[in-house]
Amino acid sequence: MDKRSIGNDGLELSALGLGCMGMSWSYGAPKDRGEMIALIRAAVERGVTFFDTAEAYGPLTNEELVGEALEPLRDQVVLATKFGWDIRDGRSVGLDSRPEQIRRAADGSLQRLRTDQIDLFYQHRVDRAVPIEEVAGAVAELVREGKVAHFGLSEAGPATIRRAHAVHPVTALQSEYSLWTRQIETDILPTLDELGIGLVPFSPLGKGFLTGTVDATTEFAADDVRTKIPRFTEENRAANQALVDLVGQVAAAHDATPAQVALAWLLAQRPSLVPIPGTRRLERLDENIGATRLSLSGADIASLDEAATRLGVAGARYNDAMESLIEH
Repeated sequence: MDKRSIGNDGLELSALGLGCMGMSWSYGAPKDRGEMIALIRAAVERGVTFFDTAEAYGPLTNEELVGEALEPLRDQVVLATKFGWDIRDGRSVGLDSRPEQIRRAADGSLQRLRTDQIDLFYQHRVDRAVPIEEVAGAVAELVREGKVAHFGLSEAGPATIRRAHAVHPVTALQSEYSLWTRQIETDILPTLDELGIGLVPFSPLGKGFLTGTVDATTEFAADDVRTKIPRFTEENRAANQALVDLVGQVAAAHDATPAQVALAWLLAQRPSLVPIPGTRRLERLDENIGATRLSLSGADIASLDEAATRLGVAGARYNDAMESLIEH
């Protein structure tokens, strides 16, 4: 697989990473541990070098899974995890990015990931109770100590990105970005370009909707996060079907799948971008990797851009509680 560089400090990643959250949390019951370990190792065999997790996924159990899977392959991969939550009794009860908590989180993540260095350490959500300068300073100390290699932010706004970057270089921003979630194009992407910061889009397939496998009739498990997202109500899924249908038409013209077209569109947006689609199935992993070999024409990209703008998206991407944690 082709490699991409993100940020200004030499971090090189496979063109497509693997988001591991759903293996343990958020999309129904956790999958079989042995199967998920095998899937992560299969990704490495196929050229994926970038793996994403967080202390909050589970909580804690996803880091343990990823650590076990990648321990024998550690020198071949880049590990990203996240800090910034107050985790008690197996639940995230609120944000906490105080410097002392960042250090505790790093030490816990290092142990669970079975490594002596976190390659990319993101603040999971901006904690308005802690100045971002203190957060960046705490991570800078961990970098100096060798516990962390690169600093990242997630769902941060332009002002926060600038303030953090002034204290310690921000290598990457992880935020949602896809054909149907494009809010970051207005202010955030120009900020990243100006500062030389890479982008790691999560949910690049619209939490499954852009694959064409979810429609108005789909029933989600009670513990599937999509049951809490306005965009995934039955009515809104029906309203959003037109965009998925267009993606399917482009896919048919290229003998590809809708998921591959959605990922190829994203990969074409900028070279300093590495999406992290998640999956729990080997066939989906192979399908996603196939997107790195799909070259869309300028006309294809323009058609998808025009349709996404014209059709818009029905429903908010998060409920009010989840949206309150996002900076714009």
